[in-house]
Amino acid sequence: MLSAVNRKILALAIPSIVANITTPLLGLVDTAVTGHMGSAIYIAAIAVGGVMFNMLYWLFGFLRGGTSGLSAQAYGAGNSKETTLVLYRSLIVAVAVGASMILLQRPVENLLIWFLEPDAATAPLARQYFRILIWGAPAMLSTYALSGWFLGMQNSRMIMWTSLIINVVNIAASISLVYGLHWRIEGVAAGTLTAQWTGLAAALLFLRRYTPAKVSLRDILRPVELRRFFFVNIFVMLRTACMIAVTLWFTRAGASQGAVILAVNTLLMQLFLLFSYMMDGFAFAAEALTGRYVGAHDSHSLRLCISRTFRWGMLLATLFTAIYFLSGEAFLHLLSSDSGVIAASSDYWLWAITIPFAGYAGFVWDGVYIGATLTRGLLVTMLCAMAVFFTVDLSLFPLLGNHALWLAFILYLLTRGIAQTIFYRTHRPL
Repeated sequence: MLSAVNRKILALAIPSIVANITTPLLGLVDTAVTGHMGSAIYIAAIAVGGVMFNMLYWLFGFLRGGTSGLSAQAYGAGNSKETTLVLYRSLIVAVAVGASMILLQRPVENLLIWFLEPDAATAPLARQYFRILIWGAPAMLSTYALSGWFLGMQNSRMIMWTSLIINVVNIAASISLVYGLHWRIEGVAAGTLTAQWTGLAAALLFLRRYTPAKVSLRDILRPVELRRFFFVNIFVMLRTACMIAVTLWFTRAGASQGAVILAVNTLLMQLFLLFSYMMDGFAFAAEALTGRYVGAHDSHSLRLCISRTFRWGMLLATLFTAIYFLSGEAFLHLLSSDSGVIAASSDYWLWAITIPFAGYAGFVWDGVYIGATLTRGLLVTMLCAMAVFFTVDLSLFPLLGNHALWLAFILYLLTRGIAQTIFYRTHRPL
């Protein structure tokens, strides 16, 4: 029999995992549809456009994380007025940032195109994709805010259903517009745009299940609380910028070694992404429960929640390590038919196998820190991990080549978990 705390963890983690797994389908559907348009240029344009939006939205992911921690603490304290205020503040920020993206779309577009440097044939199509899909920015960011709030209210099922609705609508709309109306890149973009706004509408319908407390605009815009909201979230945003820097450098360093090594690193990184989709579900559970227990000042339940979540993390790390060790090569054959790339992957296979145990602690602590709103600690520990990553790669790359890059990445994951463990011992919320 599962204990009560384990049941709570799984009730939050499983729907979150389903939502995490379905989220990449947005990009996958767009790629699949363009893949049948008869030219690789369309696939390249979608790839560039997808990266453009990933960079934008990932940076503002704090609208989910920060909202979940603050709302969970208010929920744990039984303060319905504060949970409502957190929701409205997050939605106001989401709409304001999304509207700013639309107003500043041309300079933002030019900056991203300059940074990504697509070829002359791909750039115009990527720009066309961006100019249509940028109108979904308020919807996407508002959905982030609502997802964070639902999680804080201990309800990850609403996040799962919203994600499923977005993907179903995206598939139906994109196929209808491209194959029914014979639109091309604009059909793919319009289909995704339709899905984004439909997802927001669905989330708002789910919100009707809750009875928000009556609050005034003066309460929502109270300077002291707004400062706390931004104080919590600015550290999450800066920490995300550090993660983006590591990810971009990893890709850049792989690309500098030629197409084969870039392909090898991309394939092996899928093992990390697959594991992260599962671990993020337990991280989200830790967010919700940590915030709840911090808000309720329940130190015993908090310690039990952290302990049990770490046990689930260790179990997943053991399971994924065994799967990768026993059948990882078969997994690579599913992703690529290039025998040269798969053969080259064997030189770096052991690095990929170490990912689960190197990274699981960082995922769990991320959830705990966000739930406890220890976001300054998130940034401090990420800076330590990032420093290790760049120091190891830059100093050893001339000697070890791509092995140095993977060593740097594994040590980066380890350092995150170790630094967060040390920081938490001196900054316990209860």
